[in-house]
Amino acid sequence: MAAAVGQAAPDFTLMASNQQQISLADFRGKNVVLYFYPKDMTPGCTTEACDFRDYHPEFSKLDTVVLGISPDDVKSHDKFTAKHELPFPLLADTDHSIAEAYGVWVLKKMYGREYMGIERTTFVIDKEGNIAKVWPKVKVKGHVQEVLQFIREEL
Repeated sequence: MAAAVGQAAPDFTLMASNQQQISLADFRGKNVVLYFYPKDMTPGCTTEACDFRDYHPEFSKLDTVVLGISPDDVKSHDKFTAKHELPFPLLADTDHSIAEAYGVWVLKKMYGREYMGIERTTFVIDKEGNIAKVWPKVKVKGHVQEVLQFIREEL
């Protein structure tokens, strides 16, 4: 069951690309953009991360933290962060337990093959720790601007 608008966001503590543990609870009092993506260094995921990077100053002005989560390990996140100069942490959900808690670890199909993986999804979590907005099955083009507009107008 996916985490839904109005619910308390499932808390977590994960290792991040900057070699520190990050908990969702650390950001109480700030808005959080929590985006789940399938894999480091892939075209769609790179575009999405770079879009969040390019708009990072705008999110910061709105008292909003950006966190990316994928099943990749910290070493992979470190390379991805360094290569694309990402100013926000990427979190390693290697056992996909957090993706499962948010309902984004799903059965996928590609080229006739079925497998479990991340459904690209973005959550906005308000300053009280509740889910304010969910974008399931994200299409990357224009998505970050849509998230930014929601935060400007709704939070």
